[in-house]
Amino acid sequence: MVDTLGVAVVGFGWMGRVHTQAYARVPHHYPQLSLRPRLLTVAEEVPGRAEEAAAQFGFASTTRDWREVAADPSVRAVSITAPNFLHREIGVAMAEAGKHIWIEKPVGLTAEDARAVADAAAAAGVHSAVGFNYRNAPAVETARELIASGEIGTVTHVRVRLFSDYAAHPQGALTWRYERERGGSGVLGDLASHGVDLARFLLGDIASLTADTAIFVPERARPTGATAGHSLATGELGPVENEDYVNCLLRFASGARGVLEACRVSVGEQNNYGFEVHGTKGAVFWDFRRMGELGISRGTSYQDQPVSTLYVGPAQGEYGAFQPGAATSMGYDDLKVIEAYRFLRSIAEGTPHGATLADAVHSAAVLDAMSRSAESGSWVDVEVPA
Repeated sequence: MVDTLGVAVVGFGWMGRVHTQAYARVPHHYPQLSLRPRLLTVAEEVPGRAEEAAAQFGFASTTRDWREVAADPSVRAVSITAPNFLHREIGVAMAEAGKHIWIEKPVGLTAEDARAVADAAAAAGVHSAVGFNYRNAPAVETARELIASGEIGTVTHVRVRLFSDYAAHPQGALTWRYERERGGSGVLGDLASHGVDLARFLLGDIASLTADTAIFVPERARPTGATAGHSLATGELGPVENEDYVNCLLRFASGARGVLEACRVSVGEQNNYGFEVHGTKGAVFWDFRRMGELGISRGTSYQDQPVSTLYVGPAQGEYGAFQPGAATSMGYDDLKVIEAYRFLRSIAEGTPHGATLADAVHSAAVLDAMSRSAESGSWVDVEVPA
């Protein structure tokens, strides 16, 4: 028996499109799933954008007011892909309306915002998913299994990197992403949040840290007319209020040490995301740009121990839902299909699968600690809001 689940998407920028396409693809890759998403409503305040989405993807209705989605009993699940400053208000309202929530990271501007959404979801008994998509890569899940099994010994240290050039152009428009009030943190929320989730997914909770941040492009031109996203602008200059760069030393609850570095203005870097985890007997290495490969060093040599490459295949993670044999590349959108599947499976089975709002709260607590440390110049403990 297959049940139909009415879904809505709130906010139809690039990420809203990614969520929509993921819903459409879930039945293709997971025909055994007992829930089939049905695209009911798309909410977007930019004139004409919702109508374009409905025409392209088949939403049954459109609105410019997300509150109409909350009031619609036929909508049982909602993707929240609106700007960060709206996450808390929309997330809490949707949970209180009894809607299951798939929400993009960082879930608000602070850990308190993330906790508010998580508490509302818990009180309403609804399920959640959060857009920490990189943990869904089969190679990353394999790395976690190797680490947990002791294949590389006791983990000693990890390095996580997230370098991008999406904000490198000095004429990039001064959008909400660069404002404290609407965007919150800068590269912390955009990229470091993913790095924190990867670090926790692989090694467990982060206990304390010290961080340094910097703004390398201090002014940008204010957008005019339809200028949006990462477009260039030539308007009046205004200040960039949140960080372009962060470097952070981590101490894990396990005793392991780590380095997390993220930058949104790295010229010459396009999605250079990855990690290196070292243990007392070996190491694992992963690069998002070669998503289907995992470098592994293990054995008893210790010195001059070689690194081999595992090409993930149907035996690893969710790879088998996409390809029948190893070494055929998966892509970013495939990770979001896995995310959508785990969200829908959570609803169908009543048991959480994948990243949830609890993970968002922990990630946001680490980001808050980074901000406190950068301001004080000292080591700080990670405080997860109760």
